[in-house]
Amino acid sequence: MTTRRQNPGRTQTWLFKALPVLTFAAVLAVWELCCWLFALPPYLLPAPSAIVTAGLDVSVARWAAHIGTTLAVALGGFCLALVVSLPMAMAIVSSRWIERGLYPLLIVVQSIPVVAITPILLVMLGPGIVARTVITFLIAFFPIVVSTVTGMASVPDDLLELSRSLRAPNRRLLREIRLPFAVAHLFAALRVSSTLAVIGTVVAEFISSDQGLGYLIFYSTSNFRIPLAFAALAVLVILSLIFFRAIVLIQRLLFPWSMATTD
Repeated sequence: MTTRRQNPGRTQTWLFKALPVLTFAAVLAVWELCCWLFALPPYLLPAPSAIVTAGLDVSVARWAAHIGTTLAVALGGFCLALVVSLPMAMAIVSSRWIERGLYPLLIVVQSIPVVAITPILLVMLGPGIVARTVITFLIAFFPIVVSTVTGMASVPDDLLELSRSLRAPNRRLLREIRLPFAVAHLFAALRVSSTLAVIGTVVAEFISSDQGLGYLIFYSTSNFRIPLAFAALAVLVILSLIFFRAIVLIQRLLFPWSMATTD
């Protein structure tokens, strides 16, 4: 009797864990079936099987070159955003004057469409990897700044007053009180910015690049090789998911106490 009672619970748990994979497989099956039933041409909507075939027709070396180019720019822009955003957030929290002067400027920069400023940056910095990295940085840094500032500003007033009564210096207040309170907010922003970094890289590659997944999508659609464009898009999605899960893993390993507020 005990075994019979436990089996349904285990089955439900397995189904719950496998639900995302099962849902995705169901969507692919319906997609494949619709393309077959309605005889949709590949240039309009390729079937998943055609996308896989187009992806396998490309050599591993070519895929590695495109993925490596996109990965280098996305990681460079993301790391630059992190390096710039943390000191900026600390400065904003530490001084009302800096907050008053800097925060509106950040909002103005963020309100500029990346697609509009990309050609200008390419003229100023050239069509190389530096311009693409800066474009990726511009689209990825704002969530990190805002979330980190929000987290550091969420420290209870009583705790701040106690620290000030003990004459704790501002550097220690930032390091030992404000930053721990901001860890959960920071990693939530890093998850968002990791996917935005990939988006920024693709936007830059659309406009000026001769290699990368964004370039491959642009090249494929220009030549009506839509299955190959979908294959490159699928690789981009996988890359974004890997970025996202890497951030989660880093948080789980280094700051497990902060996971309860974000997961």
